[in-house]
Amino acid sequence: MGIMEEFVQKFRRAIKESKYEERALVEEFKRKMNRMTRKKLIEVERSPKSIEQWYKHATNLDRYLRKSRRKKERLRNKKEGRTQG
Repeated sequence: MGIMEEFVQKFRRAIKESKYEERALVEEFKRKMNRMTRKKLIEVERSPKSIEQWYKHATNLDRYLRKSRRKKERLRNKKEGRTQG
């Protein structure tokens, strides 16, 4: 499970009994989430509107970024392995 998936689960539990309406939930979610993730989601052509869209898009972006970092790390390790050997 990724960091954003954990954050979404904790956020859902925290607001479960709140009286927040949709817009307030979205604003609170954006305020509490990782700044870089929030910035990237706001900058997309069609930024999420509903809280469920924010959960989904944030989780997907987090997965993509983690996968991308792992791939870069593997490439860097592979390249370093060739130059040393």
